Amino acid sequence: MAEIPVISSHILHGIPDFVRREVGAKALLHANRAAGFDLELVEGRNCFIPHAAVLGFVNAAARVAGEQNLGVLMAPQMDAANYGSYGHYVIGADTLGESIGRAISALRFHSTADRMAIDIIGDEVRYGYRFALAGRDGYDMIASAAAGVLLSVFRAYLPLDWRPLRIELDISKPCRAGLLEDVFQCPVHFNASAVTIVTESRYLSVGRRHVPSPIVTIEDVERDRQGGAPRDLLDVVLEQIRAQVLAGSVSIDSAAQSMDTSVRTLQRELNRVGADFRSLANAMRYQRAIELLRHTNGSITRVSAEMGYSSPANFARAFRKADGRAPRDFRSKPY
Repeated sequence: MAEIPVISSHILHGIPDFVRREVGAKALLHANRAAGFDLELVEGRNCFIPHAAVLGFVNAAARVAGEQNLGVLMAPQMDAANYGSYGHYVIGADTLGESIGRAISALRFHSTADRMAIDIIGDEVRYGYRFALAGRDGYDMIASAAAGVLLSVFRAYLPLDWRPLRIELDISKPCRAGLLEDVFQCPVHFNASAVTIVTESRYLSVGRRHVPSPIVTIEDVERDRQGGAPRDLLDVVLEQIRAQVLAGSVSIDSAAQSMDTSVRTLQRELNRVGADFRSLANAMRYQRAIELLRHTNGSITRVSAEMGYSSPANFARAFRKADGRAPRDFRSKPY
């Protein structure tokens, strides 16, 4: 199996709520199914999800809504400041130029296979981003949203009346190209090599408009994800299971779907590295159950529901099999 590119779930911060509010609950339901888990339930947590799941989420929402310009509508909602420790580190730089440099250097903690670059040509600076699955079906919506993210970095530093010289998108020119220019309030060019914001290079030395708190360092970003975003198959699968556990429903079918592969292929690849999905899922659920029992005061019934079990009895049975004790006994003596 080829490397499966993944990206932090922080990129969809606020988008599930936006889809429910602007498109409808039905569209959100279909979008979550396409992604492989309920993204709203993992919001605010640094889970890494496949790029294919992001595409699936946006495509499904647009299809149900009959709105192929969903990415354009999402663009103003996108904000790099919402991207966890990575976003805080980027927006916490003293100048715009340093902020872009931070975004590029710390990208390995945010995603795999994506690319960022900055080029200064004469009086112009070009800040570009290349999505790992650029060109795939539905990518045009991702491209528009990505432009919104890049713009949010500039707007954290530049005056409110600032506008880019132009935006370049790595998609074909759509029928309603004027809608993009209305939203971005600048010329938009198409068939580019990457999503790129172009403005005057003199702005790179401009300091941020607001001082964020607390200060976030590259070490903080690294602690949030030791070694960077997951790359090995086993690590990617564990991330999908972790996200599913947080969302309360674990399924190999959903995991395979989010990874854009078949259940049979996923099983075969796991067997090749000496693992199986059920054992990994049971271990992850047990780990999460310990966290909830040890660090929360929620009832066993509530913990059971949070874990996605159909009844407290089923949860207790599974926990006793893994730990040798009932959940109540563990809570009374957790160490």
